[in-house]
Order: sequence, then structure tokens, then C-alpha cells
Amino acid sequence: MSLPSKATIIEVGPRDGLQNEKKFVPTHVKIQFISLLKEAGLSEIELTSFVSPKWVPQMKDAQQVIQAFSLQQPTNNRHIVLVPNEQGLTKALEENCQSVALFIGVSNSFNQHNINKTTAEALHQQLPLMEKLKERNAYVRTCISTSFYCPYEGKINPDKTVELCAHFVEAGVTELSIADTIGMANPKDVFTLFSALKRAFPTVLLNAHFHDTRGVAMANIYACLQAGVTRFDSSAGGIGGCPFAKGATGNIATEDLIFMLDEMGVQTNVNREKILEAVSYIEPYLSHPVSSKQYRLYQLAKR
Repeated sequence: MSLPSKATIIEVGPRDGLQNEKKFVPTHVKIQFISLLKEAGLSEIELTSFVSPKWVPQMKDAQQVIQAFSLQQPTNNRHIVLVPNEQGLTKALEENCQSVALFIGVSNSFNQHNINKTTAEALHQQLPLMEKLKERNAYVRTCISTSFYCPYEGKINPDKTVELCAHFVEAGVTELSIADTIGMANPKDVFTLFSALKRAFPTVLLNAHFHDTRGVAMANIYACLQAGVTRFDSSAGGIGGCPFAKGATGNIATEDLIFMLDEMGVQTNVNREKILEAVSYIEPYLSHPVSSKQYRLYQLAKR
């Protein structure tokens, strides 16, 4: 068994987690939720996204959320903002965002359902945004959706994922976040793709983003560790989903991931108890109960 000594967790609950909520979560609640996550030791957090409030109404308060943390960016913290297009990027730059996430799907069908563009058209739109961000020395994270499976096209050839990633690497991307958008990947798929990505792009940060739709996300993260990947997206409480991918459930729960890593001696520098406190805070504002295993144990212990 070969395991790294430490791993980095990128918390996506405030953005990817809350974007799928039917009931609007008040801005002050989001801000306090993020503050609690930061207190737990999470130094990289997706705060929000500049997307159309018509399509993703939960993110209509992006400016207020960003401004609440605009003066809290010491060198060991990274506040990530997702943008879909030129308009979103303009707003992010107006707020002086230093870490920006772009996104694109590998499959044509997913992109057409999500942004009404083919993969080639989406790529043509994204690369100029990359150029603008690199001119500002920004941290650029590209989220590669449907890297393993697409809800419309089925299994994705790993070569297609590597080929798409190569365009962003050539353009100077800082990090590639490889997503199992609908939770269909298995550990063999994961080890194969991430091993290929490590060989192809040895100097680029690789991050894994798993939805736990079929309960395999934790096993997939273990496969990532075996492939040498040490950066993982997770969502406190396992909240989330994708409004444009039918059947996609929440992300792997941050508290469950920390438990596994801690038990295996992989250092995260994140306090699991404080994460659970953050989950307890946000749960009353969610449209569904939190079902992560660590949170259930936490609730039982409090009775």
C-alpha cells in the first residue's frame, strides 16, 4: 500500500453544494457557513459563482458573498469563484477575484444541455478567458465535467478527457479538476484516467471531484491516492448535485473524507469536529436532511 503523507481538500459546499437547493439560502447564512468552514482549517474554498440567476438562482448573491471575504485572502487561503462566460469573468475581475474556476464538459451532449454549445464551441469560448486570467497572474482552475460518464452519451473514452485537458494545459491552466459528474466511475476507471493524466501532465495540479450517487466515491478517492493524486473536492454534509445532470446527487462529504484520510495517516490539517459544526449550522436551511455517515454519528452522540 502506497499512500501520500498529506492531502489537500477543496471545499465546494458553498458553491457546488448549495447551487442545487430549491429554497434560497439567505446570504448571511452562506457567509457564516463559509466562516465556519474556514475556522475548521479549510484553506481552499469555492465561495460562489457568477452565473445567470435565471438558471441558478441560489448564486444571485455572488457579489455580496465575495465582498464578505475580499479582505481575508492571506497567502495560505484560496477563495475560488466559478465563472461560465465573459460576462461572469468581467464581474469576477471587478471584484478582484484572484482564483477563478472555468468549466467545460467532455461530452457534446452535456455541454449542449448545460450551456447550449458543443464541446468545440465551449472550448473556443473558454480559452480567451484563460488568456485574460493568465495576464493577471490569476490561479486558474478548469473543471472538466463528464470526465468518466455522461448522462446522455454514457461512458467517455479516457483519451477524449486527456485530449480536452491538453488544450487547457497548453493555455497555462494552474489546476485541472476532473469530475465524475453523475457518480458512475469505478476505482479501475479512476486509476486508469488519473494515471494517464499524471503521465501526460506531470507539472499540472490534478484534482478529483466525485459525486457519491452510487456510493463509490470513497473507493474512487482511494484509487486516486494510489495514482498519486492528493487534491480532492468535497462538500460539507455531502450536499450538492448538478442542475444539468439528471440523477447526480451530492459530492463526497468532507467529514467522511477527512475521517478516512485521518484514519490512514494522511494529513489534511482540517478539524473534523468543526466541519460537523458547520454542517449542523447549514442543515436547517437545506431542503433535505444531511445523510453523511459522520454526521449521523455526530447527531447520535449529541442525543
